[in-house]
Amino acid sequence: MTSIQHLFDNNQQWADNIKKEDPHFFKRLSEQQKPEYLWIGCSDSRVPANELLGMSPGEVFVHRNIANQVIHTDLNCLSVIQFAVENLKVKHIIVCGHYGCGGIIASIDNKRHGLIDNWLGHIKDVYRFHKDRLDAVEDHQTKVNLLCDLNVVEQVANVCHTTTLVNAWKKNQDVTVHGFVYNLHDGILKNLNVSCDGK
Repeated sequence: MTSIQHLFDNNQQWADNIKKEDPHFFKRLSEQQKPEYLWIGCSDSRVPANELLGMSPGEVFVHRNIANQVIHTDLNCLSVIQFAVENLKVKHIIVCGHYGCGGIIASIDNKRHGLIDNWLGHIKDVYRFHKDRLDAVEDHQTKVNLLCDLNVVEQVANVCHTTTLVNAWKKNQDVTVHGFVYNLHDGILKNLNVSCDGK
């Protein structure tokens, strides 16, 4: 079996470096969790929320799954949203997709992938909703990127229609939902300018 000791060594070095910069960092971090942001992103290891936002541990509450889906029957995701909104009182929910997403690509490659095909069916629905627009795009990469964008737009709408957000906005809670896409090729976030705040 391959050793994973390097993970513990890396962790020790990381913790030591933080304590050198800020000796009380971990004490403060352990006493409360007050992030202003909930990040709903892809499980892809190349898209780490805290790092690409330039934020420290404790500043972003994170939920990840294949292709950043917000599905009305996914109790895991819905529970995260509820906890973030009702308990943590986050001010912003960010749904972030990324170009080069394997889930997006697999949803339109006409191949069978096993169990995940059930999950990808939700992205196929997004394709169906926007079929005319997507079918008009001839370049494959452009089509994949457009589907990535449209998927984020649909997931933002799904967040906005959850009972948690509907109830929060009825109480005039200050929380806004945003749609971003991350570009793996240059590290830059794109704001899709799709958002909702219940007003």
